[in-house]
Amino acid sequence: MAIGIDETHGRSIVIVDGVRTPFVKSGAGFKDVPAQDLGRIAVQELLARTGFDPAKLDEVVLGNCGTPADAANVARVSALEAGVPKGVPSFTVHRNCASGIESIAQAAYKIGAGAASAVIAGGTESMSNYPLMFGRDLTEAFAASARGKSLPARLAPFLRLSPKALAPRIAILEGLLDPVSGLNMGQTAELLAREFGISREAQDAFALASHQKTIAAWDEGRLAEEVIPVYPAPTFVPVAQDVGPRREQTLESLAKLRPFFDRRHGTVTVGNACPITDGAAAVLVMDEARARAEGYRPLGRIRSFAFAGLDPERMGLGPAYATPIALERAGVTLADMALIEINEAFAAQVLACLAAFESDTFAQEKLGLPKAIGAIDPSRLNVNGGAIALGHPVGVSGTRIVLTLLKELRRRGGGLGLATLCVGGGQGAAVIVESLPEAA
Repeated sequence: MAIGIDETHGRSIVIVDGVRTPFVKSGAGFKDVPAQDLGRIAVQELLARTGFDPAKLDEVVLGNCGTPADAANVARVSALEAGVPKGVPSFTVHRNCASGIESIAQAAYKIGAGAASAVIAGGTESMSNYPLMFGRDLTEAFAASARGKSLPARLAPFLRLSPKALAPRIAILEGLLDPVSGLNMGQTAELLAREFGISREAQDAFALASHQKTIAAWDEGRLAEEVIPVYPAPTFVPVAQDVGPRREQTLESLAKLRPFFDRRHGTVTVGNACPITDGAAAVLVMDEARARAEGYRPLGRIRSFAFAGLDPERMGLGPAYATPIALERAGVTLADMALIEINEAFAAQVLACLAAFESDTFAQEKLGLPKAIGAIDPSRLNVNGGAIALGHPVGVSGTRIVLTLLKELRRRGGGLGLATLCVGGGQGAAVIVESLPEAA
């Protein structure tokens, strides 16, 4: 569905403003902060920053991939703990890496259909708290033990287990493995590197640029506009900036890292891939007429969005599949985009997308288009860095790239922008936004 005049009954849909927490590597400063608390912080700060009355919200929708066992509908828990009244409903969405964009799409669908006029959308993810899980044999042993009438009867099920049955299943590793293709996400990046002839040197150079651009964005105060400080328990030492970017990063240090997913022949390393990360983000999505009536100057309009499916083995090419659909729905071309955000799951994946975007052969054979989508000017791509430096909290990144894009477009006086990412399992997501000058 396009978000256009026909489908929205004449409603223009805007993003009023947004915030995010710093992005912090898994196991570091946010390791004791569960996903529901990260979501609470983002929603609470968004409400404070916009001054929006939470009682006037129609809905809260957050993306999340690692569902907390103690907060199954994490959006609802985050919203209530943020002070959103109990009468305002909330729900959680899960489209793997595109969950944060899916939340914005759901808000747009509801507003376009007239079912809402003000929705908080976003995402929250605590990858630090992804659990270790018991296998079936050990689970059944616990169940049998609980039925035992004596100590020997309760111990007997465990004594029958093999040592292998005691090994835990690591949730984060299973989540990064595609069950259809049998490949983990890093292996899909290796496949694209081979198919598109992307060298290790090119990947490392792209990774270095990501760190350099992110550091520059922090030094110049650009990212500070979207990031809120967090005071995590139990120390309450403030975390005010993203933890991943490395000021001292060099090509030489990147070159020393061993391939991680294919030790003998691979090119993908922990240095040219995104780190596992914790964080949250939230944006206020509104009917433009209502937003204007309430005195807001929105960041920008949602012109269109699109989701597309593709071969799970080549999931990294998702942006090349979703983007032309979103462009067509918005009635624009890639050349019209002042800025572009492609989520940096892997350097190889982004570089493969850039090659696919400008390939007539790819467009004709894979997309059924007469010619290439278009070449992307590197000076317009991820100008404030990306996930290789920042990290990729999977349920959040879709919201983050839209927010970062809109903030930067406004700083430059407005214009059109594309935010797109690949999605584990073989999908792509893309959003076209139109930033509005601050005076508009």
